Amino acid sequence: MEGYALITGATSGIGLELALNFARDGIHLVLVARTKEKLEEIKTRIEREYDVKVMILSKDLTHEAAPLEIYEELEIEGIQVDYLVNNAGFGTFGRLKDTDLETEKDLVKLNVLSLLEMNKRFVPAMAERGFGYVMNVASLAAFMPGPVMANYYASKAYVLSLSEAMHEELKPYGVKVSALCPGPVKTGFQERAQMKKTDAAMAFLMEAKKVADVGYLGMWRGKAVVVPGTFEKAVPVLVKLLPRSLIRKVSFLSQKE
Repeated sequence: MEGYALITGATSGIGLELALNFARDGIHLVLVARTKEKLEEIKTRIEREYDVKVMILSKDLTHEAAPLEIYEELEIEGIQVDYLVNNAGFGTFGRLKDTDLETEKDLVKLNVLSLLEMNKRFVPAMAERGFGYVMNVASLAAFMPGPVMANYYASKAYVLSLSEAMHEELKPYGVKVSALCPGPVKTGFQERAQMKKTDAAMAFLMEAKKVADVGYLGMWRGKAVVVPGTFEKAVPVLVKLLPRSLIRKVSFLSQKE
């Protein structure tokens, strides 16, 4: 049976670029996102340009039932997932006392709970087969606290910790797990989160394709943590060396309220 790559948040940015990388390597795709029209456009494009099959699923992963619905629909279709990319996510901007509670709860549902369930649904079968790749998209934010994006930074810390633990747990079963930890990326993420970064911080924005390419290569190499970018690679090291009180202040100063 031919294994598929299942990618969430697949209609733009890093998710779309990862889908294109899998397609170039002849790997069939299951693409998940909220907007059916965009999914159909991308399906048409990829099937026209590459010799792969593309299945699309319009799902909102903030809905509790969505991961199970995805799993059951693929079971019915007989589709085997050998590559799982949990890319869907969003951020919020503002002091936690001021942000909307329901939006913050949706952030946790998407960034944390749906990612957890997607891993729980699809990874056991990979382990049974003795083959599989998982990429959980975290962030450079995972390495530090994030004033005015407190919930988002915390959610990505969860993703990084979970992924590193899974990486060790699944080694004996032939399943490779990577956490992709990019810094700021040129996508619609900042607009949706209503973020305002300083000019200095904006200068470090990376192209989604570059991030996806580095992440894709890191996944194949079985790296536990993949940090794209030369400057970005220094951040986890500095966070370990510098006082937490200083890290919090620097993180805060990189944002504009």
